[in-house]
Amino acid sequence: MPYRSFEEYNMQVTDDVKDRYKHIISDLGENPDREGLLKTPERAAKAMQFLTQGYHQDPEEILRSAMFKESYDEMVIVKDIEVYSLCEHHILPFFGKAHIAYIPNGYIVGLSKLPRIVDVFARRLQVQERLTEQILDCINDTLRPQGVAVVIEASHMCMMMRGVQKQNSITTTSGFRGQFEKIETRNEFLKLIAPNR
Repeated sequence: MPYRSFEEYNMQVTDDVKDRYKHIISDLGENPDREGLLKTPERAAKAMQFLTQGYHQDPEEILRSAMFKESYDEMVIVKDIEVYSLCEHHILPFFGKAHIAYIPNGYIVGLSKLPRIVDVFARRLQVQERLTEQILDCINDTLRPQGVAVVIEASHMCMMMRGVQKQNSITTTSGFRGQFEKIETRNEFLKLIAPNR
């Protein structure tokens, strides 16, 4: 069914998801009509829409909107970018930091756009491995740099709250293109993002 606007779509989705959350609460054995839970289905629906808003955003357009011709051709790094996403297997959060580097090839990009790209892909149902690749490929395909590198370090609530219940484990994923496939360039990047000892 077509919607006249994105706001109309959001309202319809919120109502549909709200009803589903109400049934889930009931199926779990709770009373969705008691005072403390009366507005929970609506709040949960709005939260889920916020946490998955990346499906309705265009990451390549975000990058293209802030590309500037520039002769700079050394490494550019934005590190410690906060990441919050939802694991697609259990719909539980995973969170941590992303580190991104690229070597320009005639164009640079506004620095704020790199964290925005992280958010676009993180605000979807994800696995960390795919999230890393999507960020990497988007920057590589849109900016066409000499090289790009992405490292994500994250803690997964699906491992911490359930299952193996390991609270101190960190998952690290990485991806490299172009000049970063050379061991010297890759090592320089990894040294620069390492925590200060």
